[in-house]
Amino acid sequence: MEKKSIYVIYDRNVEAFALKLAEGRPALAITADEEHKTMDTVLEICRWLLAQGANRDAIVWAVGGGVTTDMAGFAASIYKRGIRYANYPTTLLSQVDAGVGGKTGVNLDGFKNMIGVTKFPIYTRILPEVLQTLPPRELRSGAAEMLKTFIIENKNGHYEKAVKVLSEPEIDFAALAPLIEAAADVKRKIVELDPYEENLRRTLNLGHTYAHAIEWYQHTHDADDPLTHGEAVAVGIVQAALLSERLGLCKEGLAEQLRRDLHACGLPTELPCPQEALEDALWKDKKAEKGIIHFVLIKKIGKVIIKDLDDLHQPTE
Repeated sequence: MEKKSIYVIYDRNVEAFALKLAEGRPALAITADEEHKTMDTVLEICRWLLAQGANRDAIVWAVGGGVTTDMAGFAASIYKRGIRYANYPTTLLSQVDAGVGGKTGVNLDGFKNMIGVTKFPIYTRILPEVLQTLPPRELRSGAAEMLKTFIIENKNGHYEKAVKVLSEPEIDFAALAPLIEAAADVKRKIVELDPYEENLRRTLNLGHTYAHAIEWYQHTHDADDPLTHGEAVAVGIVQAALLSERLGLCKEGLAEQLRRDLHACGLPTELPCPQEALEDALWKDKKAEKGIIHFVLIKKIGKVIIKDLDDLHQPTE
């Protein structure tokens, strides 16, 4: 493939790695954070592609974390009615989640991923070696999405193995690599069976109903030290377990077990604000339709269900 047909969009935080990967191809640095995850950045990418003379046969390489792959993939999806893109995820979170499933998009007025399309990358290349340069907090943030995946499907005891590896003071990256592949494979199989989130794929939203509400709250209240996406997912998983217990869907004590495991992996487990402060965002989430929320609940580690709820404060049935 000719170099001139590939255009690299990268998070400026991984510039050295991205430019080495680009090997002289046209490359654009973007600020890849939630504040800049907007249509303005997507239009900036599109304008740059136009200025570079990118044609319909062009391929965008998205190099960075989930925010980068979301925005670069979205820009590729709408530029000239759609060109191809490939993901080179550089964070644990994007390697096990955002870089795999074909969801692209941006935020709208603080509400998470409200504008976007589903368009699958032509491939996603997992490069575990880049994780060794990540700040510890960012690595732990990705750990939440990995553990979420294994709560959904716990084949070969991957959940317990992941907790063991991720709870060590020093991460064993050789032991982590096969767990990354296993988590990505779980998501890949679910996406293949339900690419447009009509049923099964909704299970991948475990923890995300509360996570997105937390992120909205933090954005609208200018939080001093906001939780990362993965940290918010960890809190959301515990909330899902608590609701599962109240509804009698799982054994009592599951939420406490998950609290212990997530805490051991360096993740928060408590809401950063009062429950009632999240109500508005919970009902504006993408998973809410016609007065119900398609809520992912936990029966046990390795088995989740989707339950349509019109009240998140229901007592035990």
